Amino acid sequence: MQGQINWAELFFSSTGRLSRTPFVIAAAALIGSAALYELTVPSIPHWLTGWIVYPVLVYSGACLLSKRLHDRGRSGWLAAVVLLALIAVWPVPHDYRVLFLLVVVWAVVELGLLSGEQGANRFGPNPGRTVQA
Repeated sequence: MQGQINWAELFFSSTGRLSRTPFVIAAAALIGSAALYELTVPSIPHWLTGWIVYPVLVYSGACLLSKRLHDRGRSGWLAAVVLLALIAVWPVPHDYRVLFLLVVVWAVVELGLLSGEQGANRFGPNPGRTVQA
């Protein structure tokens, strides 16, 4: 994504790598969309439209998490663990969900604060560096 954002690839493809800044912006947009949906849609339409909205949000989240995990050199399948934990603590964490909350905190530190692997890894080239021809 050198300079231009391909929105379909960003939210609907799990291949490749994603650097920290686009990940944080896209993740905030997804979480903000979920919160806005929760706040604005009344209960009956929420129940009906949720069957469409939530799978799209979860799939997009899995794609984002997978690409960011690839940038950190980890398997994209860990996105399932992070999503499960995020769903378990949404919208407010409870006392008995401490383990899920710890997974979410780990994901915030690992994916939101730490930089990706330098150079190319098994998932592709470093997304933060452009190749000079």
